[in-house]
Amino acid sequence: MNKKSISRKSETDLKRIDAMKDEDIDLSEIPEVTPEMFARGILRRNFLPIPPKKQLTLRIDSDVVEWYKKQGRGYQTKINALLRAYMKEHQRKTA
Repeated sequence: MNKKSISRKSETDLKRIDAMKDEDIDLSEIPEVTPEMFARGILRRNFLPIPPKKQLTLRIDSDVVEWYKKQGRGYQTKINALLRAYMKEHQRKTA
């Protein structure tokens, strides 16, 4: 049985890429980052592993839930992020 190598030599012209200047790079197909994109972003410091989530039943005032739902997809993640920030601040104060 003949074994064929599945790896291929890169055909990328690395010398040409290294010699390029920033102004030579065509960014026309890349969409501009908007403030809305940043608002939907999730901050992860030091790329620490994300702890597993636990499902539970929680009673929250209906007007609060409705306001978060109006913010769009990810409203539960935003609530979780705010609760985490509150927790971290209290941990910092008591340490």
